[in-house]
Amino acid sequence: MSMLEVKDLSIHFGGVKAVQNVSFSIDAGIVYAVIGPNGAGKTTLFNLITGVYKPTSGEIKLDGESIGGKSPNELATRGVARTFQNLQICMNMSAIENVMVGAHLRLDRNLIKAALRLPSLKRRDAEMREEAAELMRFVGLDKFVDSRADAMPYGALKRLEIARALAMKPRLIFLDEPAAGLNANETIEVDHLVRKVADSGVTVVLVEHDMKMVMNLSERILVLDYGKKLAEGTGEEVRKNPDVIAAYLGAHE
Repeated sequence: MSMLEVKDLSIHFGGVKAVQNVSFSIDAGIVYAVIGPNGAGKTTLFNLITGVYKPTSGEIKLDGESIGGKSPNELATRGVARTFQNLQICMNMSAIENVMVGAHLRLDRNLIKAALRLPSLKRRDAEMREEAAELMRFVGLDKFVDSRADAMPYGALKRLEIARALAMKPRLIFLDEPAAGLNANETIEVDHLVRKVADSGVTVVLVEHDMKMVMNLSERILVLDYGKKLAEGTGEEVRKNPDVIAAYLGAHE
């Protein structure tokens, strides 16, 4: 059984059919990329699967269980995490506090314990802080462990978002353009990080415009165009597909 199954998924915004009857499945433990020209529906597809939007029609299953229309909070408890195309960093917090936010579902939120500042709560907070620091080291942000978020460069903030998503201890993570706006060296660092995340056992679903990164990382690729599934396959199969070539060159009938 595939980890994630999507069948005939659609969403309409008034008369606009943003995603139309898209079907695919993702096996556990792979890097799966979603690509397509601007406006193809890639982020909308992510929003449907991760609970930001409710589908107009179609089915989404995680481990065989229907999750279509469930909230992001509900999906987080099932091990689904994501990052966003635009930075969603709390700039008035420290870097390590941003990562700790990702672990909120595993924190003790008992109001009485918090008011009394019981030793058990202090110990747990210290453990979570160390765990967050370790995640920052994992994503290559060792030197920013004691920094404020607003003092970090853009490329580091992109990796901080990934660290925060990993703090949820997900089984499935959606990365929406993790290399957007990065220079060549930063893109290579993110490329290596995505592979590192996948090698740790987390299934990765990736939206990315950097085709070198996509081809380097992905076991399977889904191509969208005008909200429809245009092609799916290995990097080699997608690269040679004439419909994909036409879509990227704008050669529509």
